Amino acid sequence: MTPVRYGEPAGRWVLLATVLGSGMAFVDATVVNIALPHIGAELDASAAALQWTVNGYTLPLAAFILLGGSLGDRFGRRRIFVVGVAWFAAASALCGLAPNIETLIAARALQGVGGALLTPGSLAILQASFDPDSRSRAIGAWSGLGGIAGASGPFLGGWIVEQASWRWVFGINLPLAAVVIAVALRHIPESSDPDAARSIDVAGAVTGALGLAGLTYGFTAWPDRGGLDPLVLAALAAGVAGLVGFVLIERHSRHPMLPLEVFRSRAFSATNLVTFVVYAAIGGVFFFLVLTLQVVTGFSPLAAGLAALPVTLLMLVLSARSGALASRIGPRLPMSVGPLVCAAGVALLAGVGADSTYVADVLPGVVIFGLGLSLTVAPLTATALASASDRHAGIASGVNNAVARAAGLMAVAVLPLAAGVGSSLLDPAMLGPAHRTAMLLCAGLLAAGGLLAFATIPASLAAVRPPEAARLYIGPGCGTR
Repeated sequence: MTPVRYGEPAGRWVLLATVLGSGMAFVDATVVNIALPHIGAELDASAAALQWTVNGYTLPLAAFILLGGSLGDRFGRRRIFVVGVAWFAAASALCGLAPNIETLIAARALQGVGGALLTPGSLAILQASFDPDSRSRAIGAWSGLGGIAGASGPFLGGWIVEQASWRWVFGINLPLAAVVIAVALRHIPESSDPDAARSIDVAGAVTGALGLAGLTYGFTAWPDRGGLDPLVLAALAAGVAGLVGFVLIERHSRHPMLPLEVFRSRAFSATNLVTFVVYAAIGGVFFFLVLTLQVVTGFSPLAAGLAALPVTLLMLVLSARSGALASRIGPRLPMSVGPLVCAAGVALLAGVGADSTYVADVLPGVVIFGLGLSLTVAPLTATALASASDRHAGIASGVNNAVARAAGLMAVAVLPLAAGVGSSLLDPAMLGPAHRTAMLLCAGLLAAGGLLAFATIPASLAAVRPPEAARLYIGPGCGTR
């Protein structure tokens, strides 16, 4: 396979397909938040059901994203990417046609499976397709544009909900998926890992999914049932047992989905720890802010979506430059300063309430949050990939994506409980005080993420690269020992 270069026509086509494909998954992780009040009203959904509308998607995405990376390395990254895009589109159609909340949650879970197939493949395709001199620019563009897609979700969702219906939030995925599939089949070269294992780690995938599902269900049911309810305790216990079982299976499997030796790289472990803390906060901010602006402050869906537009614009302008800056000065400084700037912005957003105005009370916090996010996302992604072997891009992107999605999953499950939302996300009297608590908790998480990065991330990208001996162990299903 002849590598492609950034800026050339072949490189643009590869970048277009991967950004559009992964962008669908990123957008659907946030776009639904803006539609939750309308979904709740039309389908008569409880607070727990609305949480599951979000987490029904995030749970399989987080649980199976490593499996998606393994399948791509084994059967072909382009092939699994295209399958994932088609699956995602079909599930999106089912979401848009859902007659009740139970069907919607089930369809969202199917969407998550499609997202788990296409997301790691998109980044692995970039790593395998671009030549080494162009790779960092391509990854920087992908992470920046992907971050823009996720941040633009509330704005896009608000416009669609106001102009049409919440159901069209899902319908727009169908023409986008058709474009992605056509471009991918014509312009993306196929790639795979010749050393990938011939078997799939089904036991690891199942125990990991059960572990995340148990914890998510337990924390989501806690507000209604109480922390001592037998079902809540059983779910939480099953979640812990599932995750412990996952680690044990991966440790003893001949062909693990997640070779634990990958965490021998201090930089890889540190980057994913920072990812978990930072993305938990990001998920909580986007979940609460757009709800509060509609339910408490009285914004329309479009106005609530537009509230986050500065984040999108700042990431569009600054993300690629942030990636280039990290290449010159190393990832530690931007990964430390970025989350601290985000924390300052989120602390300002804690003051949003019933009498807030956009210019005085929302815009300053959103702008500062966007500046910090622009400084953080590209260096974080580049560091996660640089700490793994180029040959096994699937495992690096898979782990980092899984950690980010699991963080968002836990945030949506735990933050409403920790903030004291109670049984309704649509009651202004309950949501107002809970919003302030949730924003302060998210600000604390972001500050902790910045401090963790300063203490654990190497000063230069050269120091991030693992020793060759350690890199032999890295790779989903890799039989090389």
